[in-house]
Amino acid sequence: MKSPLISLLLLLPFCVFAAGEERSKPNILFIMSDDHAAHAISAYGGRLAKIAPTPNLDRIASEGMRFTNAFVTNSICTPSRAVIWTGKYSHINGVYKFTGLDQSQPTLPKYMQAHGYQTGFVGKYHLHTNPVGFDHWSILPGQGKYHDTAFVEMGDEHPSGIVRQGKETPNLGWHSSDIITKKALDWFADVRDPDEPFFYMLHYKAPHDLWEHARRYDNYLADVEIPEPETLFDNGSGRSPALDQSTQEIGGRSHHTQFTPEIKAMPPSDAKRRLVYQEYMKRYLRCVKGIDDNIGKVLDYLDESGLAENTVVIYTADQGFFLGEHGLYDKRLIYEEALRIPLMVRWPGTVEAGTVNFDLALNLDYPETILDMAGHPIPGDMQGRSLVPLFKGERVTDWRQSFYYRYYYSHFDTPSHYGLRSQNHKLVYWDTRDEWELYDLKADPNETNNLASNPEWTTKLTDLKTELLKLQQEVGDDPKDIGDQPRTGNEALDQFERERLERLAARKKQ
Repeated sequence: MKSPLISLLLLLPFCVFAAGEERSKPNILFIMSDDHAAHAISAYGGRLAKIAPTPNLDRIASEGMRFTNAFVTNSICTPSRAVIWTGKYSHINGVYKFTGLDQSQPTLPKYMQAHGYQTGFVGKYHLHTNPVGFDHWSILPGQGKYHDTAFVEMGDEHPSGIVRQGKETPNLGWHSSDIITKKALDWFADVRDPDEPFFYMLHYKAPHDLWEHARRYDNYLADVEIPEPETLFDNGSGRSPALDQSTQEIGGRSHHTQFTPEIKAMPPSDAKRRLVYQEYMKRYLRCVKGIDDNIGKVLDYLDESGLAENTVVIYTADQGFFLGEHGLYDKRLIYEEALRIPLMVRWPGTVEAGTVNFDLALNLDYPETILDMAGHPIPGDMQGRSLVPLFKGERVTDWRQSFYYRYYYSHFDTPSHYGLRSQNHKLVYWDTRDEWELYDLKADPNETNNLASNPEWTTKLTDLKTELLKLQQEVGDDPKDIGDQPRTGNEALDQFERERLERLAARKKQ
């Protein structure tokens, strides 16, 4: 018989290997802001880059990879987050609109926790049902407040499973971007186990409306004239009247961007739109400035603590946002500004610094990518693909050349629609209006010339309709499913949403 000492010595190499293997797993920091348009980050260039630079966000791009063609599959907050949690389209994960996520289904945090990662979350969550799969969390209830920000802390959740019914802990005197950053840094310094890898989700409320920036930025851009987009007064050419139905207008029917009684009292005009645009953009960019400054603190901490070398930093947004293009604000629409998201990834030793990728990437790909980085098998029922080969600069010959998008009506009177986006074209179908739009993105990147009724484009229109049907079938979407049967796993929430949708439908008929 072997002595206990000999047995221990024989096992020692395996123990060392296992510990080393665990330490070699990268830490993963997933940072996401709400409504942060890619063209409000100076690394992406554009009309705002010089007047409102974002040096800390740019640092992620310069030290890693920037994706120029990253998009969402449903451009609205809660559904986008549910896609990131599950790797599945809205009709599969059950979150079509602003309903809660059914936490009984497999999710990214659950997988990461099971794979030996410390999991943490701070900030804007907006999935409405109590989080599952985290070792630690501190979340905003619902939208949360910009100032004197309150959180529901882990352990204070309500047994109903509804986040907003949990006990709230206020943080008087703090702006949301500042306190969210502080909570993250406190977790890094005081809570995490330094001997275990972490997966941490750091989510900012900013720059969501109503764009209440920290007061130290009151004078930022005060004397600057914000450049106008080419399409601030765009009425399109043959585009569907569906867009005119939406109240996302700057200086129009919605009061979201009309900040003073004097402005609200002005009749619609080009002058009013210009005035409203300037104020809206300054408030929005002040919120972005707050994000950039706080991310600078996070990157500095990673450097100073020695964590940067083995920590993947991912920065993105839950969807894009209109910054005056087509005379609009908000998101929802399949048009480029709302569809496109920022995606920048820094992974020392794997991602070559300063690289740019032009492939079609989706928020649908995020959980597959993170699981792949962690060495976890990718579940077969997820509908995206790992971006890791693209991170490594590999040429993936069978990478997607188009993708499927669908938005279900919620509010702002923005009508439901679905469509596809390829490298060079976009096809849109307004399903409640039976109207089509087709854009040549190379010749018409601003999407002002609808080619759907152009006889010279009949063949291309037919081909794209065929491709759209194929994509729709591949993802398993039924066009007759209008998203009025949410699946939260919480009957009280489901019934509340069904009744709300019935009220909305009744008002539309009046």
